[in-house]
Amino acid sequence: MITFRQQFAGWLVHAFTASGAYVGVLALYAIYQQKFLSALWLMLIAICIDSVDGLFARMISIKTAVPKINGELLDNIVDFFNYTIVPAFFLLVTQLIPEGWGLPCVMIVVLSSAYQFTQEDAKTSDHFFKGFPSYWNIAVFYLFFWQMDKITNLWIILLLAVLSFVPIKYVYPSRLDYLTKSSLLRIAMLVATIGWGLATAGLLWIYPALNNVLVSISMGYMILYVGISLYRTWIPLSHMPHWKKITEFKKCREKLNILDNLP
Repeated sequence: MITFRQQFAGWLVHAFTASGAYVGVLALYAIYQQKFLSALWLMLIAICIDSVDGLFARMISIKTAVPKINGELLDNIVDFFNYTIVPAFFLLVTQLIPEGWGLPCVMIVVLSSAYQFTQEDAKTSDHFFKGFPSYWNIAVFYLFFWQMDKITNLWIILLLAVLSFVPIKYVYPSRLDYLTKSSLLRIAMLVATIGWGLATAGLLWIYPALNNVLVSISMGYMILYVGISLYRTWIPLSHMPHWKKITEFKKCREKLNILDNLP
């Protein structure tokens, strides 16, 4: 029996996920006004929402609480908007790429992301992203922050687009079930991800000034992220961790209890 409290909590979580789209609209408006720092802050807020909404959904068993709403579909719609459309517009309005390449770049970004998002195993069964996971909002942050040559920026964008089609498994920062059997290492990776977020926010806060410590944390995490992703692509965790088996067993037992209570 689903209680009113469970249903209310479920709808709140779905509303929280959907709020990410509103933040994305605000980011588009900031880009239109050429308030690029504000737009990057809003993109960071959207990432924060996306980072925790899945955790909230799992905590309350949202598929049971609100069975008629497809939370995964809602999440994908909001993510495609925030991780692809908003940064694509950022590229179109800013002068980070060579003149005349704005529309072709946007087309490449959008089409490669459309492919990545619509693969049946875009999120693999062991909780990794397959192919470059359309982190275009993070990419445009670094392009904006480093202010590199426009040709270099163009090649980076083209490389990331190509990587959308290469079946490398990228770490899903909020789903580390199959990253390692060590709970301490999973916690360490989560702490590192939070540290990256704080360091990146710090770089935005002090921009255009630089802080070597914040730069080292931000870039160091990106190197770590890519390195671990490549390692797990070549050497996957071959079996379900013992703690994960227990969790899955408990979920199955809960589903059976629900079925037993049906009239």
